[in-house]
Amino acid sequence: MPDIAQLITDYGYWALLAGCLLEGETITLLGGIAAHHGLLKLPWVLAVVAFGGCLGDQILYFAGRRFGPMLLGKLTRRKPQIDRANQLINHHPALFVLGVRFMYGFRIIGPLIIGASKMPVARFVSLNILGACIWALVWVLLGYFCGHFIETLLGSLDKKTSGALLIIGAVALVLLLKFLLSRMDNQKKSK
Repeated sequence: MPDIAQLITDYGYWALLAGCLLEGETITLLGGIAAHHGLLKLPWVLAVVAFGGCLGDQILYFAGRRFGPMLLGKLTRRKPQIDRANQLINHHPALFVLGVRFMYGFRIIGPLIIGASKMPVARFVSLNILGACIWALVWVLLGYFCGHFIETLLGSLDKKTSGALLIIGAVALVLLLKFLLSRMDNQKKSK
């Protein structure tokens, strides 16, 4: 089975779009790294990532509007998170929509909860587009500039080796961040 980096190399923008619909940060970082290496064009990477992030959350929002109470009712283990999300939506709806992409554990369930809350479609769409653009800028440019920084550090290695190490490092960093955030979340729950 090919790895994520190989999929980006072989399928370019289509792999980015699919990755943004299915996963998120890792593929977005790798898109920035690919743009840094000249494999993809940075403006197109930003556009595809923003579009993919927006489309994915829009689909989940509409699923939440249609099936939200039924789907969320089945997630009994996540009830405290769902209740907290509903509180945030009621008190700070715009901030919640903009920030849901950056909240660990809410990437998929967040738009479902927002849809179930019956936030007006026009309001969600406009905030979703803005949030997707911010998310794309943060993660793609992080990959792009970290790629440049790490490549400078690894300058003595050939381009293929430094590119492979860079991609491995980016994936490891994202996995480490997810692990640490999950651990912090579990510690908060146990208190």
